[in-house]
Amino acid sequence: MQRVAIIGLGLIGGSIGLGLKQWSAANAKGTDEALEVIGFDADIDQQQQAKKMNAVDRAEWDLSKAVRDADIVIVSTPVLAMKEIFINIAPHLKAGAVVTDVGSTKGDVLEWAKMELPRTVSFVGGHPMAGKTQSIEGAEADLFKGATWCICPLPTAKEDAIRNVLGMVAALDAEPYFVDAVEHDGYVAGVSHLPFVLSAALVNAVSKDSSWRDMKTLTSSGFRDVSRLASGSATMHRDIVVSNKAAVNRWITEAIRQLQGVQASIEDLDGEGAEELLAFFTSARDARAVWATQTGREGELVQNTEMDLVKEGFGDQMGRMLLGGFGRKRRQVASSGKPGSNPNDPTNGKTR
Repeated sequence: MQRVAIIGLGLIGGSIGLGLKQWSAANAKGTDEALEVIGFDADIDQQQQAKKMNAVDRAEWDLSKAVRDADIVIVSTPVLAMKEIFINIAPHLKAGAVVTDVGSTKGDVLEWAKMELPRTVSFVGGHPMAGKTQSIEGAEADLFKGATWCICPLPTAKEDAIRNVLGMVAALDAEPYFVDAVEHDGYVAGVSHLPFVLSAALVNAVSKDSSWRDMKTLTSSGFRDVSRLASGSATMHRDIVVSNKAAVNRWITEAIRQLQGVQASIEDLDGEGAEELLAFFTSARDARAVWATQTGREGELVQNTEMDLVKEGFGDQMGRMLLGGFGRKRRQVASSGKPGSNPNDPTNGKTR
């Protein structure tokens, strides 16, 4: 039996547990490849809820016991808590273990992993581009189905460890996307972090106005849609901005520039302002229309990674992984491309 430890049992950690247990029951029940999912959360209520939902086989109150003898450790805590987590689990990780995370930023996380984790383990950074505003209560086994899962390994990560994480991603029906940590943080600052900053700014702007009590009776789908992200975890949002400050600031500056342009156009309605406004809204509408044609699930872009896991080699290679059973789940290679097309995939060109 293979042991998976999940540290942090919120929406993402709980959904990973549900997804892996569902995969194990369908593909490895009664075999050596079956999974035992161990959960840990500092919040006792979260632990109990995860156990009640069957997201974990058992919960541990002691972090060291949760990771002891684990083949793979998944850190699913707020980003700023991860350094301390790495320090605390380091003495208790078995040699050859794989550590991964689901943090929304990667630069600091990879640096902390490099500094704090022992050289006898491999760290493969991860970030699933999926989520909802709920916590563990909203966890579901299919949360990651069709979602992009960013993969950012440390240079010291062993190839088998990378394939191990790819197997987990495949078991959760997600699509791996290899990306450099700096590029990742710049990209997600624009398409993930800026949106929740703008959402919070909208809610704060109108709710702090003296007319909000009457104004809120007129809110409808537009306000609900744009403000949804503001209902997410304030701690998570703070940690993301703090750990990705330069990239977030860059996109905030650009958003301010766009808004200032709109403001200037409004003030110039006697001149070319009306035409400038039309161009502004038309450009946004057209760009979103192009983006929308590339989405495979609501709000999440499906990257054409081609998996770099060809059908004829996937089962054989993944079957030799530490978590061998994951490899039995075959993935379809997109018909429009060739395997190994992602230049950032460190397994490109290697024998399968």
